[in-house]
Amino acid sequence: MDLSLYLTQEPGPDSNPDQEPILEPEPRLEPKHVPGPDHNSEPGPDSEPGLEKETGLEPENEPKPALGPGSFIRTYSFQIGLSETRRMIQEVFTNIMWIHDYLLKRTDARVRDYPLMQSPVQMTLILVSYVILVLYIGPRFMANRKPYDLKIPMVIYNFCMVLFNAYIVYEFMMSGWATTYTWRCDLIDISTSPQTLRMIRVAWLFYFSKYVELLDTVFFVLRKKHSQVTFLHIFHHSFLPWSWWWGITLTPAGGMGCFHAMVNAMVHVIMYTYYCLSAAGPRFQKYLWWKKHMTAIQLTQFIVVSVHISQYYFMEDCEYQVPLFIHLIWIYGMFFFILFSNFWIQAYVKGKRLPVNNEDKPKQNGHAHGTEAAILSNGKHLENSTVHYTNGFAGNEKVKLV
Repeated sequence: MDLSLYLTQEPGPDSNPDQEPILEPEPRLEPKHVPGPDHNSEPGPDSEPGLEKETGLEPENEPKPALGPGSFIRTYSFQIGLSETRRMIQEVFTNIMWIHDYLLKRTDARVRDYPLMQSPVQMTLILVSYVILVLYIGPRFMANRKPYDLKIPMVIYNFCMVLFNAYIVYEFMMSGWATTYTWRCDLIDISTSPQTLRMIRVAWLFYFSKYVELLDTVFFVLRKKHSQVTFLHIFHHSFLPWSWWWGITLTPAGGMGCFHAMVNAMVHVIMYTYYCLSAAGPRFQKYLWWKKHMTAIQLTQFIVVSVHISQYYFMEDCEYQVPLFIHLIWIYGMFFFILFSNFWIQAYVKGKRLPVNNEDKPKQNGHAHGTEAAILSNGKHLENSTVHYTNGFAGNEKVKLV
């Protein structure tokens, strides 16, 4: 036994020299320290280098491997990037909530109680669901099914849309355009007069009609007319109600800003009248001689709307309350005017889409199966399910009636 491990009591002045030394208990053995490379002392004869491995204990003072400057920079950069991303997400969310709260506060109290006017979230969810339905769910649902025969539902639907849009035109006229409006610089009315409230109501009806018109695309999908569900068709049916929500939320009695809505409703009266007659069957085809004028009617609509709204740029004293809406209406009108002008040139000037004579072609079950290429600017076949054109122009070039 190594006696050096025992502590011996030193004799004091009063101690008995003959007294036996008091032996302290032997201390518990601990793993001996193995000096690192920077330690100055050499290992003693009693050191056991393999003790750490046998006991599974790590030396207390063994230095950690140092991180190089590259590892430190990468770790620091990752932490900074993660923190910055989190901060940006929080900032975006905060701004969205601020805009949402601001819009709710700015929502006109006269229209706040109308359906779908409490928040933009509702109408956005409806329109996003519409896009998903007609582009993904609908085509997959109809993939292994035959096209539905929707002749009677389409006649009823088109006839109801004729009446609905005619009523909207009448209400627009009686609410100001045929009574008190000057057709020039008509400002936003902020009063609560009966005529103003009537204008607000018809503005909301026009907005609501855009949701009803989503059935146009549903009919396409159920009849497996997928080629007619073009980008322009989807864009028009989804963007117009979305943009009109902002219009009647902030300026429900829009003055000169609602003129294009009245003109659009007029065009829809003509359009759905045509669709109703064409869906009724071949015996009504003789009443559709004016089908070639549909594009001209569309071009006239955009010209009238653009000219009317352009007055704002030439009037010195027109203090319209929300000029942004004026600019957007002008851009919208010019965009579709250019689009329809291109269609007109390709169809009637260059003759690429002129109809051919189908009088001598055979007919099956009362439905003509010709190669007539003239298709209405809303992307629907001219006969609206009664005539199937097998040689129409490319889907991306079809234009949706607005």
